[in-house]
Amino acid sequence: MTSALRHRVSDEAEAIAFATKSGWGDGLPIVSPTVERVQACLEWAAMEPTQVIGVEPVKERVLTAEKVAANAVLAGCEPPHFPVVAAAVQAMCAEEYLLHGSSSSTGGCAALVVVNGPIRQQLGMTGTFSVLGGGDQAALVIGRAVRLVIRNLVDVRPGDLDRSTFGHPGKISFCLAEDEDDSAWLPLAQERGIPADGTSAVTVMAASGPRQIMNEWTTSPEDILETFASEIRANMLHYSIWGGNYAVLFAPQLRDKFEAAGWSKADVRQFIFERAQVRRRDWEAVGKGAVVGTSKADKIYRALPTPDHLLVVSAGGPAGGFGMVVPPWLGTGSAAVTVPVGACVDC
Repeated sequence: MTSALRHRVSDEAEAIAFATKSGWGDGLPIVSPTVERVQACLEWAAMEPTQVIGVEPVKERVLTAEKVAANAVLAGCEPPHFPVVAAAVQAMCAEEYLLHGSSSSTGGCAALVVVNGPIRQQLGMTGTFSVLGGGDQAALVIGRAVRLVIRNLVDVRPGDLDRSTFGHPGKISFCLAEDEDDSAWLPLAQERGIPADGTSAVTVMAASGPRQIMNEWTTSPEDILETFASEIRANMLHYSIWGGNYAVLFAPQLRDKFEAAGWSKADVRQFIFERAQVRRRDWEAVGKGAVVGTSKADKIYRALPTPDHLLVVSAGGPAGGFGMVVPPWLGTGSAAVTVPVGACVDC
């Protein structure tokens, strides 16, 4: 296993200039990945430099802890952030995530990272105000580090392997912590098999851009969820009819309505599963009549193959009846992956 390359420079300014000229950044200011900073990340996570965090399945590109840590430093991560970055990279390298396809697609998806467990508090991640808009520093740099790993270690750069037609802002950073402290709902990671024993975890999903919705004129869970289902149906008609993982984010003002009515996340998933569906003939109304045909016009397509394909996340500021729908990149072609923070593939 080879170590990361080292380059000798005279000072910090030259180091940043070298990294920028080498194309390691994303256009925003970067931090030079000095040996000392990278080593500090590795020591915090108790990882050896050559420890394998993941292997990109198509290119068989080995992503070692040292190389991932260098990109975390570039993104502005401090040592305590690194275990979360490492876990997210491990999750993306799972075969079912389809890293190669999702990162090079013309559809322009990005890796949505959801953080659960005590590490949220240790890093000061709030999951509340402006949760996807730079609301806390940790989420911003962790999400950016994940993107730089894809860019630099898997060689996915715009116009090269990254063939995104438009992309979306999540291709800079797309990370949030679930607001577990202010929610009666079971955290996402526990729903996906992580034990409730203080284990922190990350869930990674190949996602299109988020779509914000609002319904603050009702106390009925069914009415609120119909707004979410309608947005999902719109995505199926306007973008892709194929089902897969969707994520839905509920701010506290909406969560309060569900809690008062005794609705769990499982109830939410079941309702959306039943309501988020379209017929192929519905494409006619949005200018896609040419692909409807006759034999399949009445065929029903579901946004969710099963209720468990829906990721329900508590997040957002306390005021406003807002929610978000985050659509998948390619239906079931890519699956969301959840891994505990601190696990590794070769230890």
